[in-house]
Amino acid sequence: MTEKDINNEELAAMQEDAEEVDVVVLTDEDGNESYFMEEMVIPYNGKNFAVLVGIDDDCCEDEECECHHHEEDDDDDVAIIARIDFDENGEAVYVGPTDEEYEAVSELYDQYCSDEEE
Repeated sequence: MTEKDINNEELAAMQEDAEEVDVVVLTDEDGNESYFMEEMVIPYNGKNFAVLVGIDDDCCEDEECECHHHEEDDDDDVAIIARIDFDENGEAVYVGPTDEEYEAVSELYDQYCSDEEE
């Protein structure tokens, strides 16, 4: 089994645990932390991309949060797309996609959302 197979198995296992709320903490260049919920994972071009939806800092300070406040639909929600890479320890690392990846994954996400509305 290759490292890529192992990483894909880990990603599949992460997706199976959909009932659990995974809080992703991203730190900007100034050291400010922002909290996001992984809404979905979209495969594209052999890589996986996460749609991360911003959540209220006060709501979900720990990863065990079960308040589900952040699951309410809100037009002011902040969402970003991040490529899921893996570090040398096999831990998921969220990185910015290329412009091409961003455009393609955004289109896939828009298609998914419009299919859900029908």
